[in-house]
Amino acid sequence: MRFPEVTGSNLEGREFNLPGDFEGNLVLAIVPFQRWHQDVIDVWAPAVKDLAARTPGFRFYETPTLSKMNRLYRWGIDSGMRGGIPDPATRAITITLYLDKEAFRKALEIPDEQSVHLLLLNRSGEIVWRTSGDYTPEKAADLERAVRAQK
Repeated sequence: MRFPEVTGSNLEGREFNLPGDFEGNLVLAIVPFQRWHQDVIDVWAPAVKDLAARTPGFRFYETPTLSKMNRLYRWGIDSGMRGGIPDPATRAITITLYLDKEAFRKALEIPDEQSVHLLLLNRSGEIVWRTSGDYTPEKAADLERAVRAQK
């Protein structure tokens, strides 16, 4: 299974054609659907950042996934998120996707929008590992094993 081809912009205004524009040989795409998913991501963040710091070629991105909407609404949402994230490095790795969420979920075999999904992609966009939901030490260890296995 591959990450579907989609477009989005990070909170610094750079446009991306994904998965091709993801940087790194291995990429963890963190896919939230709900505002409250940020709390789940915040718990995952220390382990993911630590793994990225120790692993050359491994990168991660947050891809908040929202329904298609007009430019004015997108600007308002992105401005709100940008204002809530003071760190430019974090804004650079936050790529907002405005798309047909049902088609996106179907392509990724995600049954609903109730959980955060973490997808490990190789350079060609193939999903080589995945999990969803809350952080656990076991899931973090499984992610690290998957990253090491791809090196």
